[in-house]
Amino acid sequence: MAPISSPQSALSWCIVGRGAIGLLAGARLQQAGYTATLWLKQPDAIPLQFTDLTQQYQQQILLPQPKDQAIARLLVPVKAYDVLNAVAQLLPYLSPNAQLVISHNGMIPIAPLLARLRPAQGLWFLSTSQAAYKPAADHVVHSGEGLSYLAKLTASDGNDSQVIAAMNAALGPVTVVPDIYPMLWQKLAINVAINPLTALENCQNGQLAHPRYQSQISALTTEVCLVANALGYPMEPTATVQRVYQVITATSGNFSSMQQDMQAGRQTEIAAICGYICQQAAQLQLSVPVNQQMLDRVLAKTATS
Repeated sequence: MAPISSPQSALSWCIVGRGAIGLLAGARLQQAGYTATLWLKQPDAIPLQFTDLTQQYQQQILLPQPKDQAIARLLVPVKAYDVLNAVAQLLPYLSPNAQLVISHNGMIPIAPLLARLRPAQGLWFLSTSQAAYKPAADHVVHSGEGLSYLAKLTASDGNDSQVIAAMNAALGPVTVVPDIYPMLWQKLAINVAINPLTALENCQNGQLAHPRYQSQISALTTEVCLVANALGYPMEPTATVQRVYQVITATSGNFSSMQQDMQAGRQTEIAAICGYICQQAAQLQLSVPVNQQMLDRVLAKTATS
């Protein structure tokens, strides 16, 4: 590893990978006057075509993060199963007071990640409903406006306002909350209801509004509420199901991330979505048969695809 020089400038962010949300964040950061670099397996510059919500096109260049520069601000918008590995690889390149923002679908244990960080390094979680997709490897389309919630999982310090401002530019509007988990449970219910069904049916989100999916959506969502309530995060089933259908309507033309992953033959985040519900339910001695069925069906489908 090359010697680490001085850290990034105050308006610089390193983004891990080239997924749709990461490229959306990079494009919007650059529009706001930040410098966005990418941490990639193959450190190449990306001539990015960005299509915003108004269908305006902009050509940008996203450069690779220099390996000899300490990373002070890091956005990790990768799949749930890749978070720990991605951060572990980057630990030697982080500055002593680096700020890390992770963002993914589903739930993963945070304790192993916190244990790897230095005392002055900060960890944040950003939950977003911004929608983006990639029609080509170097083209990202901002396909739906959403909201983001941001919470710091470590102690507050003087860098907090800079992180909040940057995430507002990247994936805002951002609401800062003291506890991210109520929002994560709400989003998890939506993911549980939409992602596996759209993946198995190979359909857009809007197709789930058909009455034939009603019983499955209701059962999946009710099981999430059962587990959340047992863990101290109150969720009312009827209101949560209504919220799921609001998202189905608002994102009717979108393909879920799990549908895209399954069609591309990639690993899905089912273990962090339905799998997390099943894991927590087992510890609580609760029954969640419909989530278990979805977990089994997606795992079987991806194992044979």
